[in-house]
Amino acid sequence: MILSKFNLKNIQSGSLEIPDESIFDLPEKVLQFGTGVLLRGLPDYFIDKANKQGKFNGRIVVVKSTSVGDSDAFDKQDGLYTHCVRGMENGKSIEKNIINSSISRVLSAKSDWETILQCAHNPNMQVIISNTTEVGIELVNDDIRRHPPISFPGKLLAFLYERYKAFDGSIHSGFVIVPTELITGNGKKLESIVIELAHLNGLDEAFIDWLENHNSFCNSLVDRIVPGKPSTLVNENLQKKFGYTDDLITMSEAYSLWAIEGDQKLKEVLSFAVADKRVMIVPSVEVFTELKLRLLNGTHILSCGLAFLAGFDMVKNSMSDKLLSTYIENLLNKEIAKALPGKIDAKEINSFSAQVLERFRNPNLEHPLLSITLNYTSKMRIRVLPILEKYFKLYDRVPENIALGFAAYILFMKAVKKVGDFYYGELNGAAYPIKDDKAAYFYKKWQVTKPGALAQTILQDTSLWGGEDLSLLHGFTESVQEKLNDILINGIISVIKDIEKKKVIA
Repeated sequence: MILSKFNLKNIQSGSLEIPDESIFDLPEKVLQFGTGVLLRGLPDYFIDKANKQGKFNGRIVVVKSTSVGDSDAFDKQDGLYTHCVRGMENGKSIEKNIINSSISRVLSAKSDWETILQCAHNPNMQVIISNTTEVGIELVNDDIRRHPPISFPGKLLAFLYERYKAFDGSIHSGFVIVPTELITGNGKKLESIVIELAHLNGLDEAFIDWLENHNSFCNSLVDRIVPGKPSTLVNENLQKKFGYTDDLITMSEAYSLWAIEGDQKLKEVLSFAVADKRVMIVPSVEVFTELKLRLLNGTHILSCGLAFLAGFDMVKNSMSDKLLSTYIENLLNKEIAKALPGKIDAKEINSFSAQVLERFRNPNLEHPLLSITLNYTSKMRIRVLPILEKYFKLYDRVPENIALGFAAYILFMKAVKKVGDFYYGELNGAAYPIKDDKAAYFYKKWQVTKPGALAQTILQDTSLWGGEDLSLLHGFTESVQEKLNDILINGIISVIKDIEKKKVIA
């Protein structure tokens, strides 16, 4: 039996939260760009929870923007999927199994663009959500008259222009737009790109005025570890327990937070927030962003390649190893936490740091290290550079654990073969995928540059680091190169041991 609207009445498992069929009659209120597990495990979770409490009463139309994967599973399952929540909350073990019914339908931008544009004519539509990864919110000189436009901002602008025309520019027809991409000021950055694209496309001033004054682009911060589909064995056991097959089972930790920058007026539109105190509509998300982006995501991206090259596959496994967990703790507490941009109370930093380590150790989550390496370069730039620069400003010395993270990153990005448009590294004779828009760059650099000059070549390349030359940080290039050399000769475990012996304390 497959999970579907028709089969809900046949599901007998008492361990499941099953939606009432009346939810399927709710109007579509949200357009969501992205089908990824983070959206399913956080925004869609909160909207589903609110619908079940009768507090939002709106479903989601999902736009699949990329060519990766397909929407068949969503179609077969009527948009339903099982969300398994596992973790600790207030010292108590949490285990919840929820059939999420928030998604009405999934449309492909490539094949269903006209249908997607028709959604702009729906007066119930009020909210737009996105998660297109950090590289999705970038300015591309896009033609919004394409079917569909190339970029996410281009698609969004085309949709908003269709909305403007459908309602003759009514001041009440604008949207609340909440990007969840993990970049600082995500809402305001998206807004500036969309407005610039409107000018590049020669759209009339009346539309641009409507765009600027009657749509709300909100900075937001999402925080929940959502590895996605469980392992084959766990997946099989869950489906046996539930009594149905589900190709979209989504695992997440218990911890969750969605902070959205907005006022009382926005609370009326984003009424799903009242269903859970972990959805916070606040005047500023800056503190939430810095804590999560640096302490959790910064630690993740600096340690993922290192732990993978050390022979681990999952975050929890690397945390169960004394040597690796000590490195990660030192990286987090002695370097990253000591150099956060902005002014944040030390107690808040320490509390969040302790929470991060507990979340990394969650035995119920299978969070593949390889999944964290997706868009490795942009994540290093966005998540780590502000920490690195602040550390040098405060202490004027090399943060050794961060330097090792950079050395591991450079080695991980060593592609040894290309198959079509895809690049692969090699570890212990086995190939691993390098899913990064700079994979071709590193493939070439490792071929034409002597290993002893790689750190200098890469760290001084301002095109990688948003215009910054990292080789100007005194001693950093030498430290990264020394560690890279040492890894190539003695292996990564030996280098971690050497750093631990130094007991670096900020």
